[in-house]
Amino acid sequence: MHPTTVARSAHMPTGNKWLGWWGDFGGPKQRGVTQYSLSPVHTSPTRGALKDAIFFGYRRVLVQAPYFLIPFAAGYGLIAWAKEKNTWYNSKEGHLATGGHEE
Repeated sequence: MHPTTVARSAHMPTGNKWLGWWGDFGGPKQRGVTQYSLSPVHTSPTRGALKDAIFFGYRRVLVQAPYFLIPFAAGYGLIAWAKEKNTWYNSKEGHLATGGHEE
């Protein structure tokens, strides 16, 4: 048995021994093969993100402002009123007015 000879040329071997280059093996054409590619938008997803965050973010905050400013203002006002009322109730004047401290 003899070892095979080394192909030293730049060309691929031909004849019955050669199946063909990648994907071209001489068989029947394939059907139902789907090829996909990437959009330029998907290759750089953060392009323009800072500019969009500034302009569109400002608009979104203004649109949503009534939904968080009104409850925040109402809650803040209620807590401020309650603290002031509690301070008055615990003062000497509040004790005398409500009858909580009899002297």
